[in-house]
Amino acid sequence: MRTPKIIGIALVLLISSITLTAQTQKPIRDFVVTVENGKTVNINAEAFTKFPRTELKVKDHDGKEATFSGVDLRDVLKSAGAKFGEALRGPMIGQFLVVGAADGYRAVYSLTELDPAFSDKTVIIADMKDGKPLDVKNGPWQVIASNEKKHARWVRQVTTLRVELAK
Repeated sequence: MRTPKIIGIALVLLISSITLTAQTQKPIRDFVVTVENGKTVNINAEAFTKFPRTELKVKDHDGKEATFSGVDLRDVLKSAGAKFGEALRGPMIGQFLVVGAADGYRAVYSLTELDPAFSDKTVIIADMKDGKPLDVKNGPWQVIASNEKKHARWVRQVTTLRVELAK
């Protein structure tokens, strides 16, 4: 007889905890870009609109064709001092980008993957999918990459972009 009552109380506490967590989670208003030996830049929605826009047609997580719209990741990184092109040589080849998400998820890209002199891959920070703003689950910003068999590096709810040099 006590077991159902205990289970009932536990369920009420669990649901209350989930509700409280959902209510206290702050909306993502910006993301931080940091480049080692560069600077730190906060990008909010207004700053994001100042970058040139691009589109990327890919298959989404469900395997459906989708058009993501946003900003080339290189442009955002350059705003904080990241170097591409001729400057990406010698020891600088060891630079990598850590993309961080609101839930603590992380993914890594080599800067050479982002440079057209090294790769045909296109990587954007999207804020729209098929002409509509990204939903709360994925947005407001999500990294989308072309030519990836798995979408494990399609980081959603981006909060940080950090460029470091492998040592």
